Amino acid sequence: MPAELKTEPSTVYGPVNSWRVGRSLGVDLLCVNSVCSFRCAYCQLGRINVHTAERRVYVPTERVLEDLGAADWRGADVITLSGSGEPTLAANLGEVIRGIKRLTGKPVLVLTNSAHLWDAHVRRELSRADSVFCKLDAADEETFRRLNRPAGGVTLRTTFEGIRRLRAEYEGRLGIQLMLLPLNRGRAAEFADMLRCLRPDEVQLNSPRRAVPRAWTPDARGNHAPSEREGVLLKAVAPAEAAAFENYLRRATGLNVVSRESRGEQSTGVDGTAGIRV
Repeated sequence: MPAELKTEPSTVYGPVNSWRVGRSLGVDLLCVNSVCSFRCAYCQLGRINVHTAERRVYVPTERVLEDLGAADWRGADVITLSGSGEPTLAANLGEVIRGIKRLTGKPVLVLTNSAHLWDAHVRRELSRADSVFCKLDAADEETFRRLNRPAGGVTLRTTFEGIRRLRAEYEGRLGIQLMLLPLNRGRAAEFADMLRCLRPDEVQLNSPRRAVPRAWTPDARGNHAPSEREGVLLKAVAPAEAAAFENYLRRATGLNVVSRESRGEQSTGVDGTAGIRV
């Protein structure tokens, strides 16, 4: 009797409810493994098994579009490229964005750790997306290394410069995602200086809401939240201090600074937010 064939996980998951963009259908260009140029201490995926800054094709475009065609894309407000790591590491990113827009006509959002935006080719590929949300968690190199744990050659300087260049060229909606943690909570003034330089359309403050899984699994995408037995409990900045941080950034920059709390919404555990004990 033939052995049972192993079923590959779909590259498409959801839709899930996002406090930022509504019903979001996720597209995962890396779902053969967890793949990222960061190993963020708060990562919702748990262990990043492939820690790399090298771009290549992980999942063929044809498979992604086939999975998308079979999914409930009509019930989504936006198609979001995120999933099992850093989507800009997928060398077929631009091709997939074009294919998604042809197939669905839906707006496309890319969530990026910002590490590869210095690459002009990556920026050209992202120009086809309707929105790009860029991670910026640190205001100094030491915190960047401790919190985001980048692959070799990736620094806060190159990461920030990449976001700055994208902002200068990109015609879509640019958001900055900042995970507020005990490790970076004392850097509001430095963050304000950086944000005034970047002038994003929106600054999104996140805080620890999910336990960090002990190992990667495709279930870490989307709504899955590990139990205390499956993950490490996390520590967050006190709500009053987080509100003061948010209000300071809003006053100091004049930018649109938002969080779940300021929007009066409850967390659904969707947006890739987790935290760290520091």
